[in-house]
Amino acid sequence: MLPLLKTRVPGSRSRAQARQLRRHECQNTTFVSANWPIFWERARDCNIWDADGNRYLDLTAAFGVASVGHNNPHVTAAARRQLGRLAHAMGDVHPNELKVRLAGELSALTFERWSRSIGTHDSGKTLFANSGSEAVEAALKTAMLATGKPGVIAFTGAYHGLTYGALDATAWSFFRAPFHPQLPGFTVHVAPTESAVRAAFDQNERGIGAVIVEPILGRGGVVVPPPDFLPMLRRVCDECGALLIADEIFTGFCRTGRWFAVEHWGVVPDLICVGKSMSNGFPIAACVGRNDVMDAWPESAGEALHTCTHLGNPLGCAMALAAIGEMKRQKLDERVRQLQDRLPGRGLGFMKGVELPDAAACQRVVQRLLRRGILALGGGERGNVLTLTPPLTIREKELDFAAREIAQLTK
Repeated sequence: MLPLLKTRVPGSRSRAQARQLRRHECQNTTFVSANWPIFWERARDCNIWDADGNRYLDLTAAFGVASVGHNNPHVTAAARRQLGRLAHAMGDVHPNELKVRLAGELSALTFERWSRSIGTHDSGKTLFANSGSEAVEAALKTAMLATGKPGVIAFTGAYHGLTYGALDATAWSFFRAPFHPQLPGFTVHVAPTESAVRAAFDQNERGIGAVIVEPILGRGGVVVPPPDFLPMLRRVCDECGALLIADEIFTGFCRTGRWFAVEHWGVVPDLICVGKSMSNGFPIAACVGRNDVMDAWPESAGEALHTCTHLGNPLGCAMALAAIGEMKRQKLDERVRQLQDRLPGRGLGFMKGVELPDAAACQRVVQRLLRRGILALGGGERGNVLTLTPPLTIREKELDFAAREIAQLTK
């Protein structure tokens, strides 16, 4: 547990690095002020050390990535072994066998496991990607091929990524407005109600081929839907001949106390997008779909319709297999369910949000927590939600320490 021995502020090395960054990085990327940012130097489990030697308790898991703990020894060992053998292959031409293993693991964790619970024999197929945005775009393309309908329904408050296809589905005007003239415009954004969804289906002349949804809003402020919302989407999609896409980039891999958040409501999507914590640190993501849906893609004749240079990168696959193995070994889904009430705020599992009056209040709390040695982030469209997504391996005494500090600063 981190004792409050001193006030932690960016020191001389962090400030010097910030000045260098301002000179060479696009000014819209990293926010820099007198007390922000710190520069990470090393990390272990739930602790971060900055360039000036200060230690912090991480309640962000680095945007939800480090679910099995920073520098997890099993994942690190897998990365070192693989890096010593093969760092890159030709994913859609001459791949590495780890891509085969990871695709099989993703099928087993999703459609094969779900089908056993309902007495069917479905399995899944995977399109690998480098980022969550790319996984979302793979799902949108799949829906177009499978249904022949270009329209997509997404929801107010939704965040699905910032590349142009994913940005079209993202609802935030902050991200959309500067690029609106270039956006394709295939998405209809609606309120999360059955009447709004049905109206969008009825009024779209070109046809709705997919509904994309975050089972729990992540960047949108950790908002859990009403109990009947996701089952309603499943029912309406079935009635209207559309595919249900679950964007589980943030919520997947035990974050909410289940392997995937849709399991809280017993809903099986047609496509699921995963990323972030899948590899515990390497940029790899995936769109996994039910076999019959994914088979809308034509058989490759030597040139893939959708691919990328690093598709199924062997280093990323090795780390993902090791990270998933750690989640299973430590039974992190069960652990998160048992300890979730120790983390303050609304939400499920280790995905919580503490609502504050406004963005200024939230940023004050984030800054004060940083000075006390705790890393947290603000979220929500209004920027007023303190977002807490610690590594799933965080110790109970660290949870209690964080809860006390947050209570003191938010009361």
